[in-house]
Amino acid sequence: MKYPKEYLNEIKLRLKVSQIVGKTVKLKKRGKEFIGLSPFKNEKTPSFTVNDDKEFYHCFSTGEHGNIFDFLMKTKSLGFGEAVKTLAAEAGMQPYRFSNFDKKKELRFHNYKKILKDYSDYFNKQLFNSNNVEALDYLIKRGLKKNTIEEFNLGFVPWKNDFYKELLQTYSEEEISSTGLYYKNDKTGKYIDRFNSRIIFPVKNISGDTLAFGGRVIRDSKLAKYINSPETEFYKKGNMIFNLDKAKNLRSETEDVLIVEGYMDVISVHASGLKNVISNSGTALTERQINLVWKFFSNPIICLDGDESGQKAAVRIAERLFPLINENNRIYFSKMPAGKDPDDYIKSNGKEDFLNSINKKQIIQSFIWENQLNKIDQNNPYEISKFEKNIKRLSYSIKDETLKKYVLEDFLEKIKRLTPIQTSRQNNNFYQLKKKKDYKILKETKILYQRKKDLSKILILEYSILFIVLNYFEITLKKIEELTETEFLTPKNQNLKNMIIKSISEGKSKEELSLNLNEEHKQQIIEINKNSNIQMIAKNRNYQEILELFEELILEYKEQDNLKKIESLENKLINNLDENSFSELVKLKSQLNRE
Repeated sequence: MKYPKEYLNEIKLRLKVSQIVGKTVKLKKRGKEFIGLSPFKNEKTPSFTVNDDKEFYHCFSTGEHGNIFDFLMKTKSLGFGEAVKTLAAEAGMQPYRFSNFDKKKELRFHNYKKILKDYSDYFNKQLFNSNNVEALDYLIKRGLKKNTIEEFNLGFVPWKNDFYKELLQTYSEEEISSTGLYYKNDKTGKYIDRFNSRIIFPVKNISGDTLAFGGRVIRDSKLAKYINSPETEFYKKGNMIFNLDKAKNLRSETEDVLIVEGYMDVISVHASGLKNVISNSGTALTERQINLVWKFFSNPIICLDGDESGQKAAVRIAERLFPLINENNRIYFSKMPAGKDPDDYIKSNGKEDFLNSINKKQIIQSFIWENQLNKIDQNNPYEISKFEKNIKRLSYSIKDETLKKYVLEDFLEKIKRLTPIQTSRQNNNFYQLKKKKDYKILKETKILYQRKKDLSKILILEYSILFIVLNYFEITLKKIEELTETEFLTPKNQNLKNMIIKSISEGKSKEELSLNLNEEHKQQIIEINKNSNIQMIAKNRNYQEILELFEELILEYKEQDNLKKIESLENKLINNLDENSFSELVKLKSQLNRE
């Protein structure tokens, strides 16, 4: 049975010819093409070329020519069906299963596309009808020329048009209803055009077939400014990218693509000469959409509107997609000035100014850091604590384990510059990344920084916990259970803690506890008071604030203890892969992720 054209096109669009051929032939880039030695003949001078844009290879020495399916059939001695199955698997697609249902579905899809094409072509002509001059004037005032309107096949749906009747002459009521172009009026039983009195924007798949529309009103009214087609059997909003069918043709020229918010933003930027621009079709950018974009462009640049809602949407997108980044697939963000969208900006400032603005883009981890940091009071230790936990949580969400490690290092280095005492790790090579920017140091820790920089994070935390235990007896009594469960790594600090817990369990008062301290304990307390980073922070705080601070310190200590154990287990596994150690390592890392 014949494979559907759409299925084969999807495979070809997901896989570059150079990607498949490069597994067999060593290719070198030359301009827009790749060259290499022919796989069909022994030769010393390369005569074999690959062109990703045109989706073919050609061998000048043998005359062999074809696409990715032909290449596998000729070099691997596969039948066409096997070649399709192999490439579909590499493209991440399900194998195609033929059935009677598939035949019917293919026919439905064929009719679906024809209806939408007929609809699009008809209302494109209506846009230039003298009765609809208001719609055309609207687009011209928005800066669009006729050639751009034709290129995107924009249209206008007049009020009370009769195109539904024309469609009924060729298609059944059921087939028309399946497209979502019309809905039934409950009172009259008549079908109403969903896009009445709107400019329409055809939304196409990467093969160039129109599967849906966006619609915009041209007058101020109570109606929603923009609407989109409802989801149908063949149109899923979360799978579609507006204008990717055109932009993908530039994949051999650039790894960058601009993702903007609206249809008019895309068209305006495209009309200015920047063709590598797309939109996420009126939805929040999904995992499926970004993976589709990455098939063609490694460096998408998200550029949403400069208003508050646009920037909040950008932050949500950043946090949602952060887990998906890897060394080959990145995400950047570019901010528009407040109150501006790309359409406004390019019209008022021009293409060059717009390009300069885009070139100030931030990579996703810097964008996340800046937005998280701007939310907090940098002189408030409670807010700093929540900030650090949130940054760690986002870092741990990255699926690429190697990248996760280095992004976390980068964030922790910045946190160390922000709050040097809390994150001082002098002897840990984990944090020797280049310092990119000076961050404001907390006033409450600045004085202590030089004195404490030689101490480990674990030791500082132990001193801080013991400082509260010794000076806030009521909190010690309230939190005696958590204190008992916390095992200090430093023996003398563990001994002091145990002595305090024992005295409390015997019912001794704070004064009696002080009398039990020997000379060694007294020297240790001097050391705690001298090196604890908490005493200045705790000054002038009320009981509840000190209690919360104590709880934060206990949680932080447990996390650091786990990190130390993880480091020890990783070193152990390097020398000897032990199943029990590996299971313990996975358990500890899962615990850290939850925290």
